[in-house]
Amino acid sequence: QVQLVEFGGGLVQAGGSLRLSCAGSGRSFSDWAMGWFCLAPGKVREFVASIRWSGHNTYYADAVKGRFTITRDNAGNTLYLQMNSLKPKDTAVYYCAARTGIVSSRKDSEYDYWGQGTRVTVSS
Repeated sequence: QVQLVEFGGGLVQAGGSLRLSCAGSGRSFSDWAMGWFCLAPGKVREFVASIRWSGHNTYYADAVKGRFTITRDNAGNTLYLQMNSLKPKDTAVYYCAARTGIVSSRKDSEYDYWGQGTRVTVSS
């Protein structure tokens, strides 16, 4: 059984930073490609960032490119999302997700496991 647990959400002012973490258990972390998605009120779940199993290839949604950074620590079974220059439109529940294999994806339907989400609120 694979379990993912996110940490690090909270309330921050516009222009501030947050670092989200996602702790994985139940299977070797390096077996998974990983991603972050967000769900804002009234919207569908959207792709934020993804990373291959090795950590050498990362991908970002245009809206966060240059502001967010996805990294992973396979030895520590942890995925991170560093969020800088936050904007009110970044307000959402953020989910980490894992899919078996080395290649990540922008499609939420291609992920096998999901965390429970952590809420990020950015005030103006």
